[in-house]
Amino acid sequence: MNARLPAAERRTQIVHVAVHEFATNGYHGTSMNDIAASAGVTKPVLYQHFDSKRALYLALIDEVAAEMLEAIGKATSNAADGRDQTQAGIVSYFEWVAAHRDAFMLLFGSGARRDEEFATAVRNVEKKVAEAIAPLIDAGLDPQHQRRLAYALVGMSEGLSRHLVMSGEHFNPREVGTQLANLAWAGLRGVQPQSRSV
Repeated sequence: MNARLPAAERRTQIVHVAVHEFATNGYHGTSMNDIAASAGVTKPVLYQHFDSKRALYLALIDEVAAEMLEAIGKATSNAADGRDQTQAGIVSYFEWVAAHRDAFMLLFGSGARRDEEFATAVRNVEKKVAEAIAPLIDAGLDPQHQRRLAYALVGMSEGLSRHLVMSGEHFNPREVGTQLANLAWAGLRGVQPQSRSV
């Protein structure tokens, strides 16, 4: 039996365990009993923090996404120019994926996509990431054009990450992130502002 922890620490422990359980066994393959047992708590203690398995899963999506966005934001805040921001943001994303494979699987594994409520929550995460990236695309474009390209960058990064994580391939996040950033920057340099229709 685990020593009694303050409520905030106990919640953090439950979140950490739940991310791993859901990432490993999927939403339907994981029960609240499994999470309680792995966290070393009773089910009543678990339900003191989360009303249901669904509420717990949705909370995890929000918390994992916030952590990922914070990492990207910190990495890009001191970048000198658009190219440095693009590279810093993409590299930090792959560093986060490499360090948090369970969290990535929770967000972008196929299980979350099969439930409409979870899929909506994940789409909101993708929207937040794209909105965070869009201002970094400093190519003289209007905001709508920037957002479209931001979604394209999110899609490329997510697709490559899914391949790397699901294949179990070991990868150097700085090397992979830099390669994708170079590809993205080469493409962004070739983007022309949309002409206004007359």
